[in-house]
Amino acid sequence: MQSKYKIGLLRGNLLAAALLLALLAPAAPTLPEALLLWLATGWLGVTAALLEFSHRRPAMVPWQLLPSLLLAALLWVAPERYLIWLWAWAVLIMLPQPAWMTGLNVLLAGLTWWSLQDRMSLEQAALSGLVLAGLLLLGLVRSRELQPLRGPARRRMRLIPGLRLWPRSQLSHDLVRERVRARREGVHAELLLLRTSPGQLWPLARRLCRFTRSFENCYRLDRRTLATLLLSRDAEQAEQRRDRLLKALDTPARLRVAALPRVESLDDECRALERQHSPMTVIRELEHD
Repeated sequence: MQSKYKIGLLRGNLLAAALLLALLAPAAPTLPEALLLWLATGWLGVTAALLEFSHRRPAMVPWQLLPSLLLAALLWVAPERYLIWLWAWAVLIMLPQPAWMTGLNVLLAGLTWWSLQDRMSLEQAALSGLVLAGLLLLGLVRSRELQPLRGPARRRMRLIPGLRLWPRSQLSHDLVRERVRARREGVHAELLLLRTSPGQLWPLARRLCRFTRSFENCYRLDRRTLATLLLSRDAEQAEQRRDRLLKALDTPARLRVAALPRVESLDDECRALERQHSPMTVIRELEHD
């Protein structure tokens, strides 16, 4: 509920900003200025509309490149109307971004400040430059402080609300736990790997979570590979469950199934799946090398 509230609040702020720019655009005295405002309005509106689906767009992808370019363009095209927006660079610098994007924002901030010098006295230019540099430094410090929080958030792939979808690192821990539990309780456990196209991965992930049991987690290993741990009474029931699951998924995918006692390394299983030519390979518990 708290996450939904935060998403709703952020979406409301983005839409309010889009509305403000939409009101400013018709009053713009020049066509380039109006076009830039409408572009910024569209970006804010689209970002607000797609906010819930941000799991499709990793945080390191510089989706904020467009607002940085739009801000720089507005300050160059109409500095007398948007001079106060110079301080927005301190906000943009705090967004999650790769190092080159941070450098670009700092460069654009410096260039826009330099282009405004002829509109200020020497003292005003020097003071505004120092203030801008200080704000950028504070923004960089704040961004670095947030990195330890962003890292786990990017690695945590339970990104679709309500789905039991976890990262590769979680599967590595769960393999050990489920192997011990299966041995203790005498149940049959197997690792199911599915490799599909990047465009089919998220629809397949939703179906995989839907058609597995509530206590069986699913995992995103990379942009093409999903996994789940299936628990059954015995090998015969496991085969029946697997057949029903594959029919329900109804998505082209290459599969590799391995009884948990046969799984020595998750990396080895993933590499074997990549090299696999047959549509499905099953490594049963009673097989021997």
